[in-house]
Amino acid sequence: MNMSRVVGLILGGGQGAGLYPLTLERSEPAVPIAGKYRLVDIPLSNCLHADINKIAILTQFNSVSLHRHIHRTYVRDFFSKGWFQILPAEQTRLRKEWYRGTADAVRQRLIEISDTGADYVLILAADQLYRMDFRHLLSFHQETGADITIAVHPVDETIVSHYGILRIDDHDEIIAFVEKPDSIESLTGFKSFRTLNKPYLASTGIYVFGIGALVDMLETEKGDDFGLHIIPNALSRYSVKAFHFEGFWEDIGSLWRYYKVNMKLASEDPPFDFYDPERPIYTRPRFLPGSTVDNSRLERVLLAEGCRIHGGAISDAVVGTRSIVGLNTIVRNSIIMGADYFETRKDLSENERMGIPAIGIGSGARIDGAIIDKNVRIGNNVSIQKKYDRQNTNQDNWLARDGLIIVPKNAIIPDNTQI
Repeated sequence: MNMSRVVGLILGGGQGAGLYPLTLERSEPAVPIAGKYRLVDIPLSNCLHADINKIAILTQFNSVSLHRHIHRTYVRDFFSKGWFQILPAEQTRLRKEWYRGTADAVRQRLIEISDTGADYVLILAADQLYRMDFRHLLSFHQETGADITIAVHPVDETIVSHYGILRIDDHDEIIAFVEKPDSIESLTGFKSFRTLNKPYLASTGIYVFGIGALVDMLETEKGDDFGLHIIPNALSRYSVKAFHFEGFWEDIGSLWRYYKVNMKLASEDPPFDFYDPERPIYTRPRFLPGSTVDNSRLERVLLAEGCRIHGGAISDAVVGTRSIVGLNTIVRNSIIMGADYFETRKDLSENERMGIPAIGIGSGARIDGAIIDKNVRIGNNVSIQKKYDRQNTNQDNWLARDGLIIVPKNAIIPDNTQI
């Protein structure tokens, strides 16, 4: 496969309601993961390792920080082949609507896609964690003569309602497709592996289209979503193949899945390897100093650079860039995203004058089962504790979801607060 014939499209325009309030001030692809990366870094890095040099990111909602991250991180020089291009939703003389779904976003950009001269279009989501060699996927698509290829992954019956579930024949041809089925009963005959604990095949939302088939489908079909409309309608008219991917793949479309994935990354045997020397995940270089840890105990902690841990105990946690943790503070089962900047002495004096805590976590705090977004100020002797029987609630400076406590970006938690 000549990868110069491929254009990669990353769909990054959705509102990301499942990750609210992490998407209160940023788009879903800009949400931090693993202490120092952004979700969009995953598909972009996979594209670069597969020598896909023409990459466009379709954006729409809360996109300023996402645009800034891409411009700062993914830069081509004059002698490099290919490009990174941001295609934001826009009104034109021909169209007044914003992107109305995954397929509609691509439909509105068919002119730009066709102008690339690519023969194949690789369409990717920006809310997943995986490492896939797209060269294998593209070669499979070319060798089978498919019009559409969907990367598929085995799942168990407890999560089928979150995905598009499909049925294949003996030649990996997809013969039936149901997007986010309401019940197991509606999936009679869909078990592809009857003896495994993951008997269903789910679409990963990773698609390869021949350019001719893509243009024809989007010009003749009226639906706005690939999973709901375009793929099911294509089964009777086109060859739609399933590419089996059995490596680690996790959709991160909800707060609970986001939390669980980060906790796995901090475990003794993480399922995803950020330490792969041959296929690293790229992100923006920040030129931060190494983290310092004084008189502290850390167990199963993913610790990013630029942190200052002054004393206490941290376990089963992701601690992001520029995090500050005070004396005698205990953090468990939590994600601490850190900060976008270090405060100066002048900033700290102003904090003291205004009676607000410094950015970070103060002394004597107890935090268990929380997601602490960036630039949060948590005072001394604050207690934030998960309660699985706690009702979902929205407070001025924190939220509860599924027992977890989420403290939004830039929030202030005063001294001695009990949550």
